[in-house]
Amino acid sequence: MADTNIYSTSNVKALFDEMAETYGFVNLVSSFGFAERWRRQCVQQIEIIEDAQVCDLMSGMGETWPTIFESLGSQGKITAVDLSSVMCTKAKASPAYRQNDNVEVLEENVLENSLPDESFDYVISSFGLKTFSTEQLGLLSKEINRILKPGGQFSLVEISVPSNPILQWFYRFYLNFCIPIIGKLFLGNPDNYRMLWRYTEAFGDCRKTASILQTAGLQVQYLEFFFGCASGLYGYKRQ
Repeated sequence: MADTNIYSTSNVKALFDEMAETYGFVNLVSSFGFAERWRRQCVQQIEIIEDAQVCDLMSGMGETWPTIFESLGSQGKITAVDLSSVMCTKAKASPAYRQNDNVEVLEENVLENSLPDESFDYVISSFGLKTFSTEQLGLLSKEINRILKPGGQFSLVEISVPSNPILQWFYRFYLNFCIPIIGKLFLGNPDNYRMLWRYTEAFGDCRKTASILQTAGLQVQYLEFFFGCASGLYGYKRQ
């Protein structure tokens, strides 16, 4: 992967296509086992009604869908968007997809998507923000504002760099050195997993993204999980 353009669509797609076979495990260990809990908390920040239209951006393998379906009724629908063809294939093989008729998976770049204006009650995303540059986050914020219905809500969560210096040092060592070693021993190319730290370190936490979302016209609240090892944003589009 070219160091000079780690945020290009082609590079991000290639990375996650290659990592798809083992991404679930690495996501689990890189979050100290909290990934599923943080996804659940992300979804539960908003109260999904039964007949809602839900958009899952950077949807990966559909990990948030079981939690969404706990509230979503038979008249509701999940529309998932991800640029990785391998991730989309795995999402379609998941029990949440096979056991429900109301899921649509779109293999698209979320920044250049085919989603209609003001068509969703909720927008959700887990662990996809870090792969965007500041400029791309601006485009993403505009897309979230565009596809949400007036009054519609969003909730986002991302692995983050803790502000505590001691915890930050440990987290940097863990993600930048330990995870690539695990990748080399058991999971394939260690450079792929080292890239996750590069994205995380550059991203920091969700504070900057909160300001960008506000600039796009959205109401935003910021929150942290597990001493800042993850951070989240939730809010709504003004009526």
